[in-house]
Amino acid sequence: MSGGLSGLTGKEGTNVATNGPALLGAAIERQTTADDVYHTAVPALRLSRFSAPSDLAALMYEPCLCVVAQGTKEVLIGDERCRLDSAQSLLVSVDLPVAARVVEASPARPYLAVRIALDTAVVGELLADGAAAPPLGPPARAIAVTPVEPLLLDAVTRLVDLLDSPPDIAPLAPLVLREITYRVLAGPQGSRLRQIASAGAPAQRIARAIRWLKDHFTDPLRVESLAKRVGMRPSAFHLHFKSLTALSPLQYQKRLRLQEARRLMLGEGLDAAEAAFRVGYESPSQFSREYRRLFGASPRRDVTAVKVETQPTNNSDSRRQIVLTTT
Repeated sequence: MSGGLSGLTGKEGTNVATNGPALLGAAIERQTTADDVYHTAVPALRLSRFSAPSDLAALMYEPCLCVVAQGTKEVLIGDERCRLDSAQSLLVSVDLPVAARVVEASPARPYLAVRIALDTAVVGELLADGAAAPPLGPPARAIAVTPVEPLLLDAVTRLVDLLDSPPDIAPLAPLVLREITYRVLAGPQGSRLRQIASAGAPAQRIARAIRWLKDHFTDPLRVESLAKRVGMRPSAFHLHFKSLTALSPLQYQKRLRLQEARRLMLGEGLDAAEAAFRVGYESPSQFSREYRRLFGASPRRDVTAVKVETQPTNNSDSRRQIVLTTT
């Protein structure tokens, strides 16, 4: 493993800054043989490779770090767009329903990226140990794009490199993951991660509310009750929730319901009415309206189109085969 936990300085740091994306891209290419999202022997690590732009796909991001080695991805949250180019990182500090697509990729230069789940327990341990982090300010958006720093890029590349040596994964992957978390925490976006692990901070209370919503999204939502559950006044709760997620609590719940309904129709073969009822809708017509607003088509048309798009074909039209898998 190159670099080491002691950090990079001088010419070595310059080389990583200049060649780092290429080194990470080469490490990803060694592990990926076709367009797909790959789960790996490191449970927290996923690899992505796509050789064509993709359609917009709705998905849920848990706290994670994404680093693009090659190509470009676009992530939409609420009415906002984040563009993630080569050598840039995306930090997500709470569970967020988003839409994402690959916008630049080709067979000659495929989109190559990693997604690393961040363990909030490790964040708390590092903070308790006195890990450096920018001072806390007002709650900041739970998603941000920045250029990836050389030390962080080196650690991410070493994590992917471990896949070449399976016996090293169990003893070394936890150490490298901890280093990556430390690098994020001590970097320019560290406050976004720190705020959700600092007891009593508004963002930490909103993170608790989000966890509750994920477990109870089929239940009727009373914002006042949820605010009381996390010890906040309703007006402050609503303000901080939208500041963190770009969505109101009701919009957030709606996204969770609609994404789960889509999964049920695609994965379990439920019809629209049954899926709507399963996720908490009482009115099928309301479900259809809101589904069309989010996914751009009625439930039946959308599910039919996705099934056609994801069928194996004899051509190389990768764009139509990855609508559900873009990370």
